[in-house]
Amino acid sequence: MTTYLRLDTDGIEPETGAPAADRILSGAPGFRTWSVEEADGGLYAGIWEATPGKWQIVYDEWEYFHILSGYSVMTAENGETFHLRAGDRMILRPGFKGTWEVIETTRKDYVIRL
Repeated sequence: MTTYLRLDTDGIEPETGAPAADRILSGAPGFRTWSVEEADGGLYAGIWEATPGKWQIVYDEWEYFHILSGYSVMTAENGETFHLRAGDRMILRPGFKGTWEVIETTRKDYVIRL
């Protein structure tokens, strides 16, 4: 059994999607997600990409992410603003609410724990 995993999307067909229509605040954002790992106990890892637009976000899970490319602005419910560019990393805890606005198509790798 291999005890490591390269975050490599070669040969993985991305899933496509978008925010729920009632959460979109502007634009017509679309998502592509390359799911690389799903483990028992609710652990997920992969690459996520979004096109420009703005929508409301609500987190029910823990997420660590690292911005690979693009530019987004995430604003917490309390008004705190995070300008996210390549190299930025964050951890979002369950209960985080706010908005995510993609200014330039943004790609991140992520690890989610339910």
